[in-house]
Amino acid sequence: MNTKIPAYLYQKGNIIRLIIFTAIFALLFINFFQPFGSRGWYPQISDFKYFVFSSLIILTGMLVVVISRMIMLHYTRRHNLNYWQFAGWILCEVLAMSLFYALFTKFIPREGMNRDFMEIFRKSTINTGLVLLLPYSISWLYFSWKEKNNMLENIEKEDTVLENHSKSMIAFPDEKGELKISIMQENILYIDSADNYITLHYLNKSKLSHYMLRNTLKWMDENLIKDTLLVRSHRSYIVNLDKVKVLRKTKTGIFIELDAENTPDIPVSKTYYERFMNKFSQYSV
Repeated sequence: MNTKIPAYLYQKGNIIRLIIFTAIFALLFINFFQPFGSRGWYPQISDFKYFVFSSLIILTGMLVVVISRMIMLHYTRRHNLNYWQFAGWILCEVLAMSLFYALFTKFIPREGMNRDFMEIFRKSTINTGLVLLLPYSISWLYFSWKEKNNMLENIEKEDTVLENHSKSMIAFPDEKGELKISIMQENILYIDSADNYITLHYLNKSKLSHYMLRNTLKWMDENLIKDTLLVRSHRSYIVNLDKVKVLRKTKTGIFIELDAENTPDIPVSKTYYERFMNKFSQYSV
């Protein structure tokens, strides 16, 4: 219960939807179903007056919710709200609406003057809580469903982007900026370096091929592979995440096994470990 509530519960758009839906639901529910024997409390008044009284009560009750949620929106910009606090907040809303309803019932219709105020307040607290429970619950379930759908859509979009990246062509220039070779990203296995030269290891018609050019891994890391599936794992290696078959931790360090024959185990150094794992975890979701 100390866990903070999901952000969708206090997003501005969802707060507006909650208030509108709750107001409409409560107005229809009270006037059509007349729950808790409410119509019998005032048998002398006409149906029109009952509708007017209930509408005023509901609109004022929603005003309480509007003020409450504006305060909540402002509060959550600087502080987290856990489930206990959220439940207490809802309880305060119910009590505030019940208090107004009790005052209205006691002093506005003439029939209420003879009723005990505390009894009115007790019943109104129970009734208000029961009336709000259903629209609040429906709204929260809807917000949760919508949030999960948005998350799934985002994951699908990310998968599509990653798939497009894997099928894109990467152009490799030398240190002078002159294009030397272009390779489909899905065919690249890894890149290693020695001095001021790098060697591209890739698949060409399912066969392992190599190409050496004068450039540095530092330049590749900073200018070429940011939006690709290539990631630097070591000062001497860049690997294609799409070709990682096994990530193995040993006493001597962490090593990558690639999904291709006759390729060496690629080390993951401490310097690049965090950056490598962040991109690897994102790709593996």
